[in-house]
Amino acid sequence: MSVMKKILGGAAALALSAGALVADPAIIFDLGGKFDKSFNEAAFNGAQRWADETGGKFFEIELQSEAQREQALRRFAEAGANPIITTGFAFATPVEAVAPDYPDTKFVNIDGWMPEVPANVQMIGFQEHQGSYLVGMLAAMASKSGTVGFIGGMDIPLIRHFGCGFAQGVKAVNPDATVIANMTGTTPSAWNDPVKGSELTKAQISQGADVVFAAAGGTGVGVLQTAADEGILSIGVDSNQNHLHAGKVLTSMLKRVDVAVYDSMTAGADLETGGFTTLGLAEDGVGYAMDENNASLVTAEMQAAVDDAKAKIISGELEVVAYYANDSCPALDF
Repeated sequence: MSVMKKILGGAAALALSAGALVADPAIIFDLGGKFDKSFNEAAFNGAQRWADETGGKFFEIELQSEAQREQALRRFAEAGANPIITTGFAFATPVEAVAPDYPDTKFVNIDGWMPEVPANVQMIGFQEHQGSYLVGMLAAMASKSGTVGFIGGMDIPLIRHFGCGFAQGVKAVNPDATVIANMTGTTPSAWNDPVKGSELTKAQISQGADVVFAAAGGTGVGVLQTAADEGILSIGVDSNQNHLHAGKVLTSMLKRVDVAVYDSMTAGADLETGGFTTLGLAEDGVGYAMDENNASLVTAEMQAAVDDAKAKIISGELEVVAYYANDSCPALDF
């Protein structure tokens, strides 16, 4: 089972077992909450799967502000939680600062980057551009207008990485297609602004978009809702969001944050640290979702084309250019 502990409730905030040390894992969710139906929820699902299968428990917290990051890390470490898993790029700096003070505790950061990884830290990243390429292909094949949209959350290289792969997939199917791109904002609040997501979706529809891909955390809920209301298709992200609007979500770009969390908790104290792990199509770290909710939207021919591209990306025959390669995208002008 999971155990929720708030860290801002005074001296007893993390008084675990009257101060006794524990060896249970902990997970710290980024802003937006663990039930954002996207990135954080995928992480929670991985933790819950581990708990269900092992009968173990994990400690967790949903942050309310940026200031809580380091405080949460230190309190979990002092309580003996191990490993401590953090979700989101913004945790990289706090983890880098805290980890050396607790050499016997293992830390995991998903989606972040450090110039030098401490010996007790494991960084986990994903090749989001590969999965985004596949859903970009589907978007182009499903579009009737030849115009599709991309709505990102916070304007950071990671989200541009999504958009870049998406645009390349679109252009591979239809070189003449138009890809409209908007970011929700430049602060962490951009991950949890469904109203702004709705506004951006309507703006893209007015420009002719009939398929919109949301890579925006909780903001994407507004994108998917508005797309369904306005009669166009949407594409979800991170978790399988096809069920949110059955028959109206073309697919979801899966980012297996759940697998990263599950594997980290399973490894426990034996978790390998001191480096980077990158998960792409070859490792089933990214992909696209097919289920009963979108089966009527994706034809066998569409799926065959995407699966062929997937195989070529894995074999190296097809290269999807990463935004990180030169901080620009060959198929999309942000």
